[in-house]
Amino acid sequence: DLEELGHVYINGQKYEWQTRQTGAVGRMKVDQPLIKVLNEISGQILVEPFGSEIISLMKTCYKEGTTIEQATFALVNELFKEYGLIVLLPDNPALKTAFSSVIEKELVEKFSHDAVEQTVAMFPQEYKVQAGGREINLFWLGDGTRERIVEENSIFKIQNSTAAFNKENIKAILQQQPECFSPNVILRPVFQEMILPNIAFIGGGGELAYWLELKKVFEAVEVPYPVLVLRNSFAVVEEKYKALTAKLGLAVTDLFKDENILLNELVKKESALQLDLEKEISEMQVLYTKLKKIAGAVDKSLEGHTEALQTKALHKLEGLQKKMLRAEKRKFEAQQRQLHKIKLALFPGNGLHERTENIIPFYAKWGKDFIAALYQHSLALQQEFCIMEL
Repeated sequence: DLEELGHVYINGQKYEWQTRQTGAVGRMKVDQPLIKVLNEISGQILVEPFGSEIISLMKTCYKEGTTIEQATFALVNELFKEYGLIVLLPDNPALKTAFSSVIEKELVEKFSHDAVEQTVAMFPQEYKVQAGGREINLFWLGDGTRERIVEENSIFKIQNSTAAFNKENIKAILQQQPECFSPNVILRPVFQEMILPNIAFIGGGGELAYWLELKKVFEAVEVPYPVLVLRNSFAVVEEKYKALTAKLGLAVTDLFKDENILLNELVKKESALQLDLEKEISEMQVLYTKLKKIAGAVDKSLEGHTEALQTKALHKLEGLQKKMLRAEKRKFEAQQRQLHKIKLALFPGNGLHERTENIIPFYAKWGKDFIAALYQHSLALQQEFCIMEL
């Protein structure tokens, strides 16, 4: 979808492709608005050691009139060809023909939605459903068109168009033009495992989260479900941020904590004043235990009253402790700004680099050595998070 693929973040700045094209993004063509985005990115990137190299590569691949899929495959191949990369374009009549039995089953039985619902019903309550899917998990692909297929009163319709087919019509089109059908996020994994069977599927956290919803979808069409393997993730820490972190008395691993928690710990550690009232709170609880015993001896009903006083006093002491910490934090504004700067750089949007930042600025700073370093330090099946200091 253009909503997902029509923008990139470069060093925290969003660049958006304002194209008027519609349909599947891969079939769209590089146009002047995209060339304009590349030129805008160039202004920020060319100052870096390998900036001209990556910008030149981008402009070589993304030439006006080239389709996005052609341009992207050329770029990916250039970046990773030495590692034994194979690029396969699934938007292909022969491959779609191999998948046509699943497409027909989805059109006739709407099987995938029920399969996902059954699986999700068994998940723990705290699990966040990643992809709920639709009643029919297929798109119609045409020139400038990528629209959902829906069924109303046994008639198949293409959303946002007047096209309508009965069951026999749409099955005939499937046999003659399978490339007109495209699986969505629910059926795409089944499609890729049919045309490129895997022992294991290696993906990021978000990908594996929705693949976990698809076991019964695979079973319904008798396609082997691969072992799911979480790929490595990296936090890239530049020397300047490593030094700034050390100056604050923190380790890089501390930065995975919430920013406010980190600041509280920093203030408590650096302040010369007492900010923790845990000892006093403990002493107060001992006192009220004694008072409850004394009052209860006079009248049993006074025990409840004493407990209520204790709860009220405890609440006020905890409030006082928070106010003391808040007042002291105001004296650490410089450290707070530095901490925020580090967190913003290493965890943009309070997430990982890979969830936001494009690879361009990393390549611009370190060139192909950056990719080589990722490859060298990727721990494969150990599945450990890697902090890479550069």
